[in-house]
Order: sequence, then C-alpha cells, then structure tokens
Amino acid sequence: MKVNRGFPKVLGTFLIVALLTAACGSEEGSPTTGAGTEEADLSGASFTVGSKEFTEQLVLGQITLQALEAAGATVDDKTGLPGSVQARTALEGGQIDMYWEYTGTGWITYLKHTKPIDDPQGQYEAVAKEDMKKNDIAWLPPAPADNTYAIAASEETLEEDGVSKISDLPGLIKEDPEASSLCVGTEFAVRDDGLPGIEKHYGFQWPTDQIAKVTEGVIYSEIDKSKTCAYGEVFATDGRIAGLDLAVLEDDKQFFAIYNPSLTVNGKAFDKYGPELEKIFAPIADKLDTETLQKLNSQVDVDGLPEEAVAEQWLTEEGLV
Repeated sequence: MKVNRGFPKVLGTFLIVALLTAACGSEEGSPTTGAGTEEADLSGASFTVGSKEFTEQLVLGQITLQALEAAGATVDDKTGLPGSVQARTALEGGQIDMYWEYTGTGWITYLKHTKPIDDPQGQYEAVAKEDMKKNDIAWLPPAPADNTYAIAASEETLEEDGVSKISDLPGLIKEDPEASSLCVGTEFAVRDDGLPGIEKHYGFQWPTDQIAKVTEGVIYSEIDKSKTCAYGEVFATDGRIAGLDLAVLEDDKQFFAIYNPSLTVNGKAFDKYGPELEKIFAPIADKLDTETLQKLNSQVDVDGLPEEAVAEQWLTEEGLV
C-alpha cells in the first residue's frame, strides 16, 4: 500500500484486522477482527484528503487518512488548509477529493440560505440534496456530534457581569462596553452564521473597539485569563471548554445552526467509489458524538498528543481496526 506523505501521518487501519498493540498504552495481544472486515476494498484507488486547520478538523482528517489507507488506497495528505473557503474551493476544484464539513456551514455559507433547519436529519438531507444537484458534492452520512458555534467566558466573568445567555449581552454593552471585550476568529467575524448574524438576530451591535480578531486556537486561553477579551467565540465540541472550566452562554433565541460533521466528497470520486466510501465512513460517523469529539479534541489541545496518534488510538479502541 503506497502512501504519499505530503504531511506527516501515522498509518491506521479500518475494515481489516484490528491489531491490539502497545501503541498509546494498549496491551500487546493477538490480532482480532474489527467491524466491517473485508466489506470495503479500495486497492488501486488514490485519494487526496483535506481538512481545515483547527484541531477537530485535523483529527477527522487523520481518521480519514488512516481509514482509507487501511482499505488499500493510496492517500495524499493535504490536511490543514487555512479555512472553510480554502477547503471548499479545493474540493470543488478537484485539488482534494474529500474533507469533513458541517451541515450548517454547507447550508448557510456555501448554499447561501439565511434560515437554518432545526431538525438535524432534515438539515442534512436538505444540504446533501441541494449540494449534489448544484455542485456535484456528495455528503456521506453525518455524525451525531453538533459542533455548533457558541459564545463562552470564564465562570468568574459571567458571575461578575451577571450574564448567562446571549440576550444578556446588549444590557452589558450598554452599561459597561469595556466589560464586553470579545475575541473572534477571522471567519466568525464575517460569516452570516457568525458575529454579523448574532448581531442581527439578537438586535444589537458589538462595539468594534471591543472586538479582537485572533487565531481561533488562542481564544480559549485568552477568555480563561480575561485579559485580551472577556468573551469569545468557541466550538461546542472543543475539549478546552471543560478543561479550562469555561461556561457557554445560552443561545436563548436559538440563532446558531446545527453543525453535524459529514465527510464531503467531490462528484468524480463519489461516482467511482461512493458505495465503498459509505461502507467505511458510515460506521465511523455513527460513533462520533459530541462527547467523543470533545474527548478527542482534549487529547490534542489539553494533553498534547499528536492528531494522528489520537486518531489511531480511537479507531483501535472502537474496534474499527
């Protein structure tokens, strides 16, 4: 099995023999058969896998790489693309064959809808149908995890400000604008399902001099320290929320969309390998609930493990290899 190592990665396996080795702390033992053994065969197939650049995307990218390699495919690693637009453009242009995207992002950002669908299955079916028809992009069965956006702060900040939900923020901004300092990523600052949408939906304007645009990875530590900003944009599945004892504000007017992750595949690759890809990734997606993604993200961001090792360990522990 040939692997193109554009970026470092660790070989994993999927749908073939599961090896319970000493890697990542498991005990050495005899190989056992994993779920779905011999159901998928991608021998001779070649794929380029992408991802965005934040932790969860890098973990999902490594899970994808290892699963495809295990099924016999040659895989080129192009994970870590700088943002949603870049990843989507690469998928549409054929520079990559697949990456994990979120149903809410597809519906609002790429298909330009302004109103999300509240039902997760309905949202998935709608985005999958329209994206295939308009753009020849396939959405494989989604994971139950909901990586929605949220606004968070330290528990101390919320107690001091008397804030528990997003609709409390306009009052805080009016009374003490400097207490409302906000850290956001560059995407969230301009996305319809980000800050502009929050302001429109909740009917207030965040003071521009209180908004700091930073890389998303540092937001958690910044709001924990409450120095650069008191509040920040976070992802609901990020393990640092629990790791740093941060608190998420209630989205009491239900603005944020549902963001179930789904492996999106360009039409050329899906036409040729769709059934085999679904055999591989439907069982993987089914096991990726919100708690699981929080745990995997925490292993990288809090415990300091590399994404490829976290992906390999999870695939092994879940009996997928």
